[in-house]
Amino acid sequence: MPVMYIDEAAAHAGQDVTIRGWLRSRRDKGKLHFLIVRDGTGDIQAVVSKATVGDAQFARSAELTQESSLVLTGTLRQDARAPGGYELDVLRLEVLQVAEPFPIQPKEHGTGFLMEHRHLWLRSSRQHAVLRIRHEIIRACRNFFDDRGFTLVDAPIFTPNACEGTTTLFQTPYFDETAYLTQSGQLYSEATAAAFGKVYCFGPTFRAEKSKTRRHLMEFWMVEPEVAFAQLPDMMDLAEQFLSHIVAAVLKGRRAELLLLERDLVKLECVTAPFPRITYEEAIDILQRKGNPAKPGDDFGADDETILSNEFDRPVIVHRYPAALKAFYMETDPERPDLALCMDVLAPEGYGEIIGGGQRIHSHEKLLGRIQEHHLPVEAFQWYLDLRRFGSVPHAGFGMGIERAVAWICGLDHVRETIPFPRMLYRLYP
Repeated sequence: MPVMYIDEAAAHAGQDVTIRGWLRSRRDKGKLHFLIVRDGTGDIQAVVSKATVGDAQFARSAELTQESSLVLTGTLRQDARAPGGYELDVLRLEVLQVAEPFPIQPKEHGTGFLMEHRHLWLRSSRQHAVLRIRHEIIRACRNFFDDRGFTLVDAPIFTPNACEGTTTLFQTPYFDETAYLTQSGQLYSEATAAAFGKVYCFGPTFRAEKSKTRRHLMEFWMVEPEVAFAQLPDMMDLAEQFLSHIVAAVLKGRRAELLLLERDLVKLECVTAPFPRITYEEAIDILQRKGNPAKPGDDFGADDETILSNEFDRPVIVHRYPAALKAFYMETDPERPDLALCMDVLAPEGYGEIIGGGQRIHSHEKLLGRIQEHHLPVEAFQWYLDLRRFGSVPHAGFGMGIERAVAWICGLDHVRETIPFPRMLYRLYP
């Protein structure tokens, strides 16, 4: 008798099968118990009849509590009225454990309570949908780069230097030295791009930024492509192709989960290339016309990005910010040295920056000068400077935070639901 997962039901209709899972809910009707059982791949209704299973097993079924673990054997049949379109007529029931009263009930719970019980909250249908979509996004990221000839070369988590300044770094002892948890794999990807041409890294990154906004986590995942011989326009093209691919993949593979989250699919269906592209100066003009007090030289905050993104029905690329606002490694525009050859891709609906990147300085002398201007330790960046001494070429890349992408595509209010166990300013448990 086959043991099956619930999402395999279509291949086993009319057969006797075994299903292993957990009780989501139970409804009693005389000599019948209707069990909604989940196994991680889906939900199914199982019908326990006293006449079929006998008094002892029927009584055992009556004792089941939410999240009790059980093994059910029965006949699988198609039923359009049942969850998932299939129903199991139970022939035998084995209870592995009757769960203690489950702390999360179908009622309103505060966010603090739910986060304290995150290890159990993950079992809810909503969280299940969010993390399934996260999985689809990650798969789409990998497929996009793999299918285009990129090589995955991951960067280290322990680093001897900062990527974007030292104020938001987690510092840790490293034997007789000091190490930092990585803010980005970009610098190392520049090295591997010089070896492989087209690369990407994909891993956890850390920012010790004391922020409690709905867009920030202390630990998050980044996918970061880097391409030798590429320039800023190449990255704009790649970014819009990349985001269009991801959204299309989620719409195709996780439509049911999006609908469960009540996501407006029409807004996602608008996410197709090409994206609108505006300069930083054009962005300032838009903000000022909207009554925003932004002035040239200001960096954009969440409110500014929301105003800008609301002008478009798909992501917008803002490029050529003032060089003073950007990291030490960013190349400048040869026609306007005060501007960086950089871009931010702002997601629609107020989700803010979802991709940041641009062209890197490839001149040894210029990069050395920028390191010194930023008062960074030259010795820690000697290997990075070496890349400009041995076959340096123009190159460019970008980074996308997975959690912000998940929040946007799912339509979530806060990034805390986008990762199984979020690390926030005041949240390290569980």
